[in-house]
Amino acid sequence: MKERRFALRLNSARFAWLFMFFVLAATVGCKAQSASAGGAKSSIQDPALARRIEVLVRGQFNVPAEYSIAFGTRKPSNIPGYDSLQVTLSHGPRTSTSEFLISTDNRSLARLETFDLAKIPAQNIPVDRRPIRGNPAAKVTVISFDDLECPYCARMHQQLFPETLDRYKDKVRFVYKDDPLTEIHPWAMHAAVDANCISDQNGSAYWGYVDYLHAHGQDVTGEDRNLQKSFASLDKIAREQGKIFSLDATKLDACLQKQDESAVKTSMQEAEALGVEGTPYLFIDGEHVDGAQPIEQVWTVIDRALRAAGVEPPPPVTTPAPAPTLGR
Repeated sequence: MKERRFALRLNSARFAWLFMFFVLAATVGCKAQSASAGGAKSSIQDPALARRIEVLVRGQFNVPAEYSIAFGTRKPSNIPGYDSLQVTLSHGPRTSTSEFLISTDNRSLARLETFDLAKIPAQNIPVDRRPIRGNPAAKVTVISFDDLECPYCARMHQQLFPETLDRYKDKVRFVYKDDPLTEIHPWAMHAAVDANCISDQNGSAYWGYVDYLHAHGQDVTGEDRNLQKSFASLDKIAREQGKIFSLDATKLDACLQKQDESAVKTSMQEAEALGVEGTPYLFIDGEHVDGAQPIEQVWTVIDRALRAAGVEPPPPVTTPAPAPTLGR
């Protein structure tokens, strides 16, 4: 699992910085509010308490050292035992003020977030023009952010197809989105572009290409790990797939030679916005499954989604009892 842990470390650090950048950039130009009159309590006066709050906020939210933290208005909240406290982050002209809760005995700090149940990002992942495997009209969708060079993705792929597809038949549809980990998988981007060139003409041809790469990834890498040979191999496999499905060879060749990465990068940005930290990463009607988990865990989530959609899942898989043997 060394490769997997590395991917998680890299993306987690990036996510922490992006979180802070988003908080500040979303409110560029806002100013910290001063303590208000009209019954509001004074702000934090105890230097030791102010320091404890600052250390906690910096640690919990990975606030970079160059950002300063200030405390604004403290006033009674609607939650018994807690006051509301304004905490402002600033760096140069940028400021952002957030509302925290501090207990009246100064022993606890909390932060409440409000989420819009009508706009859950994981339940609104765009799948337009993506090839579908399974029943296009199925009520439950399994979306996998996939890397065609990732061995863990290959393991998950082999569990989904044909085993999971055979189990659920027309009850579920499967969609793959691109998320090549280019830092550690040098030919993954090229493979994703080639796969999209194929999918532009035929969805079944796309799935055939994906099936092949997830079964023969080491052959593409090659013993000498020559990247140009890997690229040539990917293009050759794509053209062979084109012949099998009678694709427009001229159009396919032009797409393979152009190597337009824009669609793949858009998918990668979607993955990052959703908090995807590695591959494979599945969203099953919004509920996520992180990594190449045992297939029974994936089935548990699919079953839960089916029941929520009013569809009865297949009966549980039973392991046959061992044949009796003679004892001593």
